[in-house]
Amino acid sequence: MNKGKELKGIKRAIFDWSVNLGLRFDFTNGPLYFAQLAIARKLVFVKWQEALGGHVKFIGSGGAALQPRLARLFWAAGIPVQEGYGLTETSPLIAFNYSKHPGIKFGTVGPVIENVEVKIADDGEILVRGFNVMKGYYKNDELTAEVIKDGWFHTGDIGEFVNGKYLKITDRKKEIFKLSSGKYIAPQVLENKLKESAYIEQAMIVGENKKYAAAIIVPDQEGLTRWGKEHHIQPLTLESLIENPKVKQLIQDEIKAVNKKLGKTEEIKKFKLIKDSWTPESGDLSPTLKLKRKHLAAKYESFISDMFPASEND
Repeated sequence: MNKGKELKGIKRAIFDWSVNLGLRFDFTNGPLYFAQLAIARKLVFVKWQEALGGHVKFIGSGGAALQPRLARLFWAAGIPVQEGYGLTETSPLIAFNYSKHPGIKFGTVGPVIENVEVKIADDGEILVRGFNVMKGYYKNDELTAEVIKDGWFHTGDIGEFVNGKYLKITDRKKEIFKLSSGKYIAPQVLENKLKESAYIEQAMIVGENKKYAAAIIVPDQEGLTRWGKEHHIQPLTLESLIENPKVKQLIQDEIKAVNKKLGKTEEIKKFKLIKDSWTPESGDLSPTLKLKRKHLAAKYESFISDMFPASEND
């Protein structure tokens, strides 16, 4: 019995070591790192490869943002997940993380593809021109004129170039909102930073016309349960964990770490943990895994009101 527990503990330690190693994956890591990674692949990650059939060359990712930590982990496992970006109107590719360094940069959608031009408008919107852009919407000249101006297709997405080469999507233009102070908040930027935490699965930033930004957070159940076991917290049900003061402090600390990377007006001041999981099937996400913000705001109206008491937001 004890030997069985001891063996299980050793296996868990090896798994955790491999995952933590994978989360630090980068093409510029030194020889020692890749020597350790070879061991992790042989002991753990080969099983991931086998689960996918053992012959995966790469996996394409698009539609919704890919968390950099997950991209690093899968690359470390020898399963290249290559994120791209585009719209139906652009046939559908604009940028893509190619198969190897320096054609890939985590946290971006990669370099712009050949024979396509991209520029960033003064308001941050991504504009595209090239052979891939549609001629127009069928029998709708008015709508066509709204999105194609002076030969440039207006994507409706906000972005920037990293190192002058890699395109990074930061938000949807229509989703940016203004605080009561007049400062603008790009919610996807903050949400993606929060989701880099091993304890946060999903998040939605709220605060339009309020004094500050706040977050509704769906915790990562596996990560939170593992943390709860390590800190001898009982019971380990998600319902109990999200109400536990130690867990709330853990998430607060994760938010503080994110806030250190933000401007003062962007800081997330309050949060609410919920047990729900947002999926297309639950009606909370679109088929391409984007947040249905109006729906979620209505669903959690009482929680949002609690985070913005009238006395603090008059």
